[in-house]
Amino acid sequence: MARVYLGPAGIPIGAKERKRSAGTIDGIRYVREAGLNAMEVEFVQGVRMTREAAMDAGEVARELGVRLSVHAPYFINLCSEEKEKVEASLSRLQESLDRGEAMGATVVVFHPAYYGKLGPEGCYNAVKDGVLKIVDWMKENGIKGVKLGLEVMARKNQFGNLEETFRLVKDIKHPQVVAVIDWGHVFARNGGSIDYRAVLNMWHEYFDDQPMHTHFTCVKFKRGEWVDEHEPIDTNNPPFEPLAKELASEDIEITIINESPLLERDALKMKEVLLRYNNVLVELQ
Repeated sequence: MARVYLGPAGIPIGAKERKRSAGTIDGIRYVREAGLNAMEVEFVQGVRMTREAAMDAGEVARELGVRLSVHAPYFINLCSEEKEKVEASLSRLQESLDRGEAMGATVVVFHPAYYGKLGPEGCYNAVKDGVLKIVDWMKENGIKGVKLGLEVMARKNQFGNLEETFRLVKDIKHPQVVAVIDWGHVFARNGGSIDYRAVLNMWHEYFDDQPMHTHFTCVKFKRGEWVDEHEPIDTNNPPFEPLAKELASEDIEITIINESPLLERDALKMKEVLLRYNNVLVELQ
């Protein structure tokens, strides 16, 4: 059975309903009250949290037993033809990692790039160069705890299908660089299908029993294709239950961050399904 950390991407709906100006710490407390044990802090529109605020959030999370992760800004493209955009992308990653380290987050997740004129192989090399620069920066700045997570992407013009993401992470061979699976992205990129067992087997082939950090949401079929627009999990595109069933036979630690619009409400539905198949939510301390 899998050992699971489970929670929402961002401040829970219930926390916002209870307090109009709910912040990260309110969200962490609500996650704990709801019976979940993880939360991803969303910097997707920019890093607007001070280092001091990140440290405060981390202290509360540790006290309550909630595992934190971070999603870096969307405005990152390590394959841009414009040097200024690449430099700005690296800067956003550095800011995100600094705050992630301060709060004791496990991973900073980011969307690496668009292929653009470089094409898949040229972009692979550009992303590798960018990540190696970040690895050097992490070493120089004492970033030792948080990892940098390259997310598997949904669109065919984006760098990051399963194979190239896994290959790049293994190629870099650094313990603080990891792959992040978004199950909905895999489903969309595959044209509306996913073989959870095949993905898990591929993970073991590349990374053995390394802990997994993953995202889950359902996606929308629009204008003849599957697109990365988030839907509630009851839409079953992809279905969550087969993943819970496959995880029951896995001796692995996995974090599942729910990115559906229903945040903690869908995460609690996932919890019910996971427990039905004898998976274990890691005990809240």
